[in-house]
Amino acid sequence: MKYFHEKIEAKWQQYWAQNQTFAASNNSDKPKYYVLDMFPYPSGAGLHVGHPLGYIASDIVVRFKRHKGFNVLHPQGYDSFGLPAEQYAIQTGQHPEKTTRENIARYREQLDKIGFSFDWSREVRTSNADYYKHTQWIFIQLFNSWYNKETDKAEDISTLIAIFEMSGNATVDAVCDDHVEIFFPSEWSAFSEEEKQRRLLQYRLTYLAETEVNWCPALGTVLANDEIVNGVSERGGHPVIRKKMTQWSMRISAYAERLLQGLETIDWSESIKESQRNWIGKSVGASVDFKVRHSHEVISVFTTRPDTIFGVTFMTLAPEHELVAQITTKEQKATVEAYVEATAKRSERERMADVKTISGVFTGAYAEHPFTHEPIPVWIGDYVLAGYGTGAVMAVPCGDERDYAFANFFKGQNGMPEIKNIFNQDISQEAFASKEGFELVNSDFLNGLGYKEATKKIIEALENIHHGKGKTNYRLRDAVFSRQRYWGEPFPVYYVNGLPQMIDAKYLPIVLPEVEKYLPTEDGQPPLGNATDWAWDTVNNKIVSNELVTLSAVEGLASNGVYPLELNTMPGWAGSSWYWMRYMDAHNDAEFASQEALKYWENVDLYIGGSEHATGHLLYSRFWNKFLKDLGYAPTEEPFKKLINQGMILGMSAFVYRSEDSKKLYSKGLIAGEKVHPIHVDLAVINDITNELDIEAFKKHPLYTDYANAEFILENGKYIVGREVEKMSKSKYNVVNPDDICNDYGADTLRLYEMFLGPLEQAKPWNTAGITGVSGFLKKLWRLYFDDNTGLNISEEEPTADMYKSLNKTIKKVTEDIENFSFNTSVSQFMICVNELAAMKCNHRKILEPLAVVISPYAPHIAEEIWSQLGHEGSISTVAFPLVNEKYLVESEKEYPVSFNGKMRFTIKLPLDLTVAQIQEIVMADERTLKQLDGRTPNKVIIVPGKVINLVG
Repeated sequence: MKYFHEKIEAKWQQYWAQNQTFAASNNSDKPKYYVLDMFPYPSGAGLHVGHPLGYIASDIVVRFKRHKGFNVLHPQGYDSFGLPAEQYAIQTGQHPEKTTRENIARYREQLDKIGFSFDWSREVRTSNADYYKHTQWIFIQLFNSWYNKETDKAEDISTLIAIFEMSGNATVDAVCDDHVEIFFPSEWSAFSEEEKQRRLLQYRLTYLAETEVNWCPALGTVLANDEIVNGVSERGGHPVIRKKMTQWSMRISAYAERLLQGLETIDWSESIKESQRNWIGKSVGASVDFKVRHSHEVISVFTTRPDTIFGVTFMTLAPEHELVAQITTKEQKATVEAYVEATAKRSERERMADVKTISGVFTGAYAEHPFTHEPIPVWIGDYVLAGYGTGAVMAVPCGDERDYAFANFFKGQNGMPEIKNIFNQDISQEAFASKEGFELVNSDFLNGLGYKEATKKIIEALENIHHGKGKTNYRLRDAVFSRQRYWGEPFPVYYVNGLPQMIDAKYLPIVLPEVEKYLPTEDGQPPLGNATDWAWDTVNNKIVSNELVTLSAVEGLASNGVYPLELNTMPGWAGSSWYWMRYMDAHNDAEFASQEALKYWENVDLYIGGSEHATGHLLYSRFWNKFLKDLGYAPTEEPFKKLINQGMILGMSAFVYRSEDSKKLYSKGLIAGEKVHPIHVDLAVINDITNELDIEAFKKHPLYTDYANAEFILENGKYIVGREVEKMSKSKYNVVNPDDICNDYGADTLRLYEMFLGPLEQAKPWNTAGITGVSGFLKKLWRLYFDDNTGLNISEEEPTADMYKSLNKTIKKVTEDIENFSFNTSVSQFMICVNELAAMKCNHRKILEPLAVVISPYAPHIAEEIWSQLGHEGSISTVAFPLVNEKYLVESEKEYPVSFNGKMRFTIKLPLDLTVAQIQEIVMADERTLKQLDGRTPNKVIIVPGKVINLVG
């Protein structure tokens, strides 16, 4: 009976699907264990062998946990809204829903082929209306909530309204907009309903505001920071500019401290935690107000070093700062506007990373030092970011490297005022390096004080003169939540006189409408502006034709009750910020999950995914989870107890080398001294062993038609390509399709091989040549149980102690490895065990039956078939995992090296309970000893029990 992986794997995949073997129960006496993979965006390219790495690791864990008696939830779904599908729709004219559905079908086919034990009965797709109905509901809850600093949690907006009615807003300690006007209860009562709504928008957790965003004109949409690479869009490489737009935003900043403190309670890698700490960016210092001369305006700055305030020599505003246009003098207006326009073309990340390029211009305005009243020139510079702190800095060149570089570069240029300290002392590199600048300008009341004492004194002084106060600042900014795209969740929002109104939750979902074009409209509106039926009838509570929206509906109240709907859609992270809770109760139409299901599963015990989500997805997920916890829906503060980031599987790319000034292509060994440009080559046109390019196949390849007439510069009559290990990518033509591996070698071979490549968290190169060894191992495992001719060959005899020892070593090693997520060493142990048992000709049921269970998490198909052939009914998946019997691991014998004058000549196996005298007696009587001594008597016999035997002289 031979091992045919095709039949075996197809058989058991069908069995699992028909019997819903891996469906989890929401009501079980077993302990729960929830394992989750970061769910994929289904691209048209399908999976390559790098994608399943984390899935295989999680699948091993969940299969092991089932063997250990847990009720395991291991769901899967698709993050199916997003920009790539929309761009593909624009290019091909196909509806994003159609291409997304086709891509999902392709992913599902590939995932099933690898044998994952997902509970597919709970599958979710963020682009399905029955899913985003609940995303819309969560948005409404955010809109109807505010953050109470006194209780340190989100509360329903009705509690804030009650406070306004009783005592106004003077004593409200809330996370809200800056510069909120104070009003009394009587004033609140006198406000119109419209004015009340405007005031409440300043407090809501999701709100409309004019925000600096990353605008990509070519894509017609706002991009998140992580969608921009080197100043251009990650998708398509298009230019991105900074632009002010009215956008929906979310006050994630309200949760900054809780997000920071929560990191101490979860089992994540220190590198991921540090990334989040840096992104949150907590700083303790002071807020300082500088009056602008000849103006009513005030420039507020945040500084972590208020003790250096007497060293301020100039101020710098971000080019986007709202005061720039107001305080710039007429003489400087053109220069400032040109600089602001140029800066808008640089992304925030680019500006943050650029520590060498100094640029800025003088506004012509002066601020006033709060203590000395000396004039301080106000500049703008792109090293200051509008979204960090207040978008303004008080520059102390003797204490900050960027301030020093800025001051030194612009000192006295183009008729600008010289940048000096307030005592008109020139800045010197020596003063900067030695920090002497502080001593030169410190006020008398700070003399002799240390940093902490001086900081305290300065803050007290600022508060006394009403020019500042102590403050804790966070780098974390409110998250822009609007996208000018079609393929995303519609907002459940309509507008009355420009003010947002929430659609009642009982009328959800607000379904994405059909449009003819997925591009923005001719007048610049988002793609939903192309929809013909996209207005809300407040009388009949349904979507109706835009033609029913009257002018009165835009300017105020409509007589027919029909109002325009929001044209923006939600960002890609909306649906992925709560999906783990939907898996707990995926078919609940009334709510996103029942309290019973949420209480049972609580949160994710193990989360596996890529480190590229270290900040964005993980921060937003933690934010939404904490918000839902505040409202009594989520059962825990943190969504993911333990997080593991799998490393990449790297591909081996191939290159040809084109001369920069001609169509000559140089072979790898001839590029030294030549100016060449490497070009990725499809692996189909090279010999993977010799690295020789098939020149004719290359010329005929549709990707390289431009080189049909190129001159090939050969070495020894051959063109040898360059090779390099790099990230697997379709654009680099170095991807390996898992389907091919499954077809040629089997899914169990793929699973074992990916684990065998190295530790889960590390990057490792793929080498298809190495997979044959793993394939051979599975065949050897099969032959322990089956004879090629006679079939199952199992003995009921009692195994030997050595057989038990080999099995128990494996049980112990694999158990420890899975619990420590060290999967690669388990595969090595399987190979050792099978080799040992084969050498002992072991075919004993008491050894081979538990061995099948032990290997089942790694190679489930072959294990299922073996279990079935051994005469068992049903699946192996819930059979109890074997326990280690330590008595078989206790060593009773020791193989001693026997040395003569320090040189080892042979070994001898002896019981460990022998005395030194007994050991010496046995060794001296051994024929090999007698031969070595050749009649001589040793001067000394050195014996260390359990270690060495050495005969001297």
